[in-house]
Order: sequence, then C-alpha cells, then structure tokens
Amino acid sequence: MLTLTFPGHLLLSSLNNVCTTADCVTAAARLLQNMDTSVKPCDNFYQYACGGWLERHVIPETSSRHSVFDILRDKLEIVLKGVLETENEQDRDAIKKAKTLYSSCMNESLIEQRDSLPLLKLIDSIGDWPVASDDWNITTGRDISTPPLINAYCLFYTNIKMCSTSIQTRTNIPTQIHILPQSLCGYICKAYLHFMVSIAKITREDRNLTQDDDHVWEEMMQVLELETDIANATSPAEERQDVTVLYNKMTLGELQSTFSFNGFNWTRFIQGVLSSVSIEVQLEEEVVVYSSPYLEKMNDVLSRHSIRVNSLSRRFKDARARYRKTLYGTTVEDAWWRECIRYVQSSMENAVGALYVRETFAGESKQMVSICSICWSHCKYPKDALSTDSSCSSFQLNFSEEHYFENILENLKSEAHKSLKKLREPVDPDLWIIGAAVVNAFYSPNRNQIVFPAGILQPPFFSKHQHQALNFGGIGMVIGHEITHGFDDNGRNFDKDGNMLNWWSNYSAEHFKEQSQCMVQQYGNFNWKLCFCVGVFITLGENIADNGGVRQAYKAYLKWVEMEGEEPHLPGLDMDHKQLFFLNFAQVWCGAYRPEYASQSIKTDSHSPLEYRVLGSLQNFEAFSEAFRCQKGSAMNPEQKCRVW
Repeated sequence: MLTLTFPGHLLLSSLNNVCTTADCVTAAARLLQNMDTSVKPCDNFYQYACGGWLERHVIPETSSRHSVFDILRDKLEIVLKGVLETENEQDRDAIKKAKTLYSSCMNESLIEQRDSLPLLKLIDSIGDWPVASDDWNITTGRDISTPPLINAYCLFYTNIKMCSTSIQTRTNIPTQIHILPQSLCGYICKAYLHFMVSIAKITREDRNLTQDDDHVWEEMMQVLELETDIANATSPAEERQDVTVLYNKMTLGELQSTFSFNGFNWTRFIQGVLSSVSIEVQLEEEVVVYSSPYLEKMNDVLSRHSIRVNSLSRRFKDARARYRKTLYGTTVEDAWWRECIRYVQSSMENAVGALYVRETFAGESKQMVSICSICWSHCKYPKDALSTDSSCSSFQLNFSEEHYFENILENLKSEAHKSLKKLREPVDPDLWIIGAAVVNAFYSPNRNQIVFPAGILQPPFFSKHQHQALNFGGIGMVIGHEITHGFDDNGRNFDKDGNMLNWWSNYSAEHFKEQSQCMVQQYGNFNWKLCFCVGVFITLGENIADNGGVRQAYKAYLKWVEMEGEEPHLPGLDMDHKQLFFLNFAQVWCGAYRPEYASQSIKTDSHSPLEYRVLGSLQNFEAFSEAFRCQKGSAMNPEQKCRVW
C-alpha cells in the first residue's frame, strides 16, 4: 500500500471554515488566475483548469515551449546564476571548478577573439574533415581504431550507464536521428542541410581555402543522404518499445563475426576505447547488442557511402540559431548566461546541486514528504554532493578561465573515463541518476530507483505552507507517476533488484497487454490541433504512469483526510478538497507549444502533449467524475474507461 505523508496543519479561520492566511490567499489567487470558468469542467477539464494560464502567458521568442515546468526551470537558473557568480573562500574543490567552468563560458570576448582556432585544432587532431580540406587523405578515415580517433570517440560518445525515464521532457537540439514524414523532412532537412553547409563554409574560410560552394553542397548532401539511410535502417517506434526484444547478449567474438561492417574491427575498437582506463577485454567478454536488425541493415548502408562522408564564436551560434528557428520556431537565442548555466549544471550536476540545495532548499521540506510502506524505496540527498568532491574523483579536471573550448573537451574526457571505468566496478546503490538542481523526477528500471530532485519541491508541486490537497495533486502525483513506471510496459520487465527478468505469470502479462491496448486506442483517438494525432506507442509507458500516478496520489490523499480530517476551503474558490486535488493536478501541466516544436515532439517525445496528459488520465478516473458530478457519457466521463493500474 502506498501512503504519502505530509504532516502539519494550516492555520484556519473560524469564519465559514475558510482559510484566510496569506499562504492560502496566495494559493487561491494562483489557482483562480489559471482557470477559465467559462468552460464547464465536465466538457474539457484542461481548458477549465488552464484556460486562464494560456490566456496570460505568451511563449517567449527564445523558447519552443512554455509551461509551468519551464517557468520553474527559469527561476532555478536565476538562483544558480547567483551562486555561481558569488565567490566563497570556503568552497570545496568541485564547486570551485564548477565556478571556473562557468566563468570561462561567460568570457565571451575571449571566445570571440579565439574564434574557430580551438575547433580547427581539434579537427586536425582527429584526422581532419574532408569537406573542410583540399588535400584530405582517404586513408585517414579508414581505421577508427587509431589512438586519435579513439580519443575523439571518448569525447563525443560513451555510455556505460543506467537508463531512466523522467516525468517531463527537456528541450534541446536533438542528438539522435529520427524518421520524419516527407512533408516534414522537406523544410526540416533543408534547414539541417543549410546548417551543415554554414559550418563547413566557416571552417573553410578560416583555413583560407577557396569557397567552392558547389563542392560543399555536394559533400553535405551526401552526409544528409547517409543520415537518412541510417534513420531508415532504424526499427519503427513500436518495435523499439519492447526491451526484451531489443536485448541481445553475445560475446565480443560473436559481435565481430556477426556484424563485421566491411571489415570493421569491433574487437580492436572496443579494446582501444577501454584501454584509456586500463581495462582489458577478451573475445569472451559479454556485450549487449540492442536492435540487431538495425546493425544488419547498417552493413549495407555503409557499403553504399563514401568514407569521406563517414568522417564527419558568434558565427557558429548564428548558424545554430537559424537551424533552431526552423526546427523549433524560436526567433531569438537565449541569454548566453542561461546557456552557460545549463552546460555547467548538466556537466557538474553534483557540485551545482549542492550549491542549489544550500542556497534555497529548506531541509524540513524533505522531511515533510515521506513515502511509507515501500521497503524498496528510500528518500535521501546524494551525500557526495554535499560533502565530497566525488564529481572530480575519477578524472583530474584542470579548468582554465581562458579556455572554454578546451574545458569542454576536458569535461567530456572526464565523463567518458568515469563511464568506461564502471565496466569493472560494482554498482553503487547510492549513486544518483540526476543532480539535485533539476525540475523533474526520474525512475531507473535498472536500479529500481525513483529520484525526486530538490528542484521540483516547490509550488505548485509542493509547499509546506499550501493545502495538502494541492501537495498530493502535485508532488504526490509525481511520486505516484514514477512508482508506476516500475510496472509500465518497460519497467515490468525488471525485478526488484533491477535485473531484466520475466517475473510475471502468463495470465498477468496477457491481461496487462489487453488493458494497455485500451489505452493505446484511447490516446490514438486524440487529435492535437497543433499537429497530428497523439503518438500511441512511444507514449504508452508515460500514459500508464500518468494514469496510475494520479490514482495512487488520490488514494493516498483520501487516507490522509481519513487520519487528519478535511481541510478548510480556499478563499474565493467554491471547491471542496477533492476538487482542489484535481485542479492542482491539472494546473501543473499548463503549457503551450510552438507549431514547429509540436510537429517534432509528436514523433519523438515519450510523453503525450500536456493537454492530453490531463484529459486522458481524468477521463479514465471515476473519482474525478464523482468529484465534479460529470454525467455518464460526457466528454470527461466516457462510457468506456481504460485502467492498467
């Protein structure tokens, strides 16, 4: 049984059992401002709860999406800006390095002065870039096992870590290739092609090479064709959802013999990468191959493309801005300090998290939120974030305030080495999958771990001063959501220790699939006015978690009311405590998208659009219809309901 406990009572007014404290007035004002009472709650509860918010908020020119989550993240970044720009002689080494990294990022005049020199130096060190060279030697790119290219691999991609799911999407330029309909690929691929050409022309110019536009366009077209072929080799989204089908364990020797890629030496490559952290692997070493059909198709893809294609200051920022405008609809780039905050936050999350917690997070808020009767879950801060320099323990970081580009490379190497060394290290159960300075929540199936960073423990999700109905509808729902992930279409494949195991009976598995199919059909019938119909396969796990999360949080709230009694009304709101729970649940999802971003997210985001996260969950929940007295057959109380958990 799940019980969410939020001890404490608000001061009450004896007048008509209405709470008139300053905190209650503030909460009531927020709820009222966000509402659109001209809409009936049983017709469209999202519009009823968020119509006022949507009317008052305009998507900033710098953003592709604007939501409650994004506003809280903006506020968090302001706090981080303050602490990273404040000198403190008592700072530990990791925090000093985070501040140095931030300072180097903020040194825009020096970045402009150095311009492309650091990038050109890096390109030279990894075997050059064919399109930015007139004398590129084809033998340079043939052997990716050479030391410079192995080092480059460590800079750009290593991944020996646990996977996790989050409650809300983070927006960035995509780093993965996605298959797009031809109608979309028309303008998006054109913008992407222009972006690549711009970078290539800048690089050629800085090397004092002739600007052969036809040559550059031809080379970049071949790169785009290669990436398109790679995307088309990828299995459809619905086939990538079942981790048990994707998971293929084999030895390194079997990998080499099965996927040779025209002579590519997997063994030498992997041995070379791991040698950077003094780890040796033999042909008998077990490896996990995800999506074997993809690798099988890739052999044909690579054989059809030239090896030249495989070797892939402000001017660079401007090129990126033009690409982002087409991709996301943004017309202005974010303030540079925000870019610097986000980079330091993501690359040194423990140090930055410690700074944030010390600056803003009231410790008693953590104690006020507790989960009872769940033996396999526990709440705590990462001790290393508060008391040690663990973020620098695996690799000695030497940052300079004058060399931002090199600092990035140094940081990438550090992260790569820490990741690679995990191959021979025991799993650390206390290692957090995310830092504390994050407005989000996470579940890791491999660790059977849920994480609620300090950044999300703020209104409207949580406050020790607001009604418990709002807390349970906010952070309570988030907790329930993450716990339910342990039993969604992916999490159900892992046992209590995080091992992938088929531990369900055949009956349970079949019943789960039947109930899930109901949800697939329900969400597939939603038509988003900004774009296409809602994605049904890639969003299934999140939809299950949304539905289960609000149910468990409501159940926990009723148990709290049973023990503590009903809360007083909020001023100006003719709503009881049950209705307040659902109202705050809906309002944490208030938000709007630019059409350009909507067309991207519908194909790539594992979450349903904000509106349908509310409508889908509440249409299936009888308790909601009872609270708002929605007639059977109304939009919010359909005859057919879906329930997995």
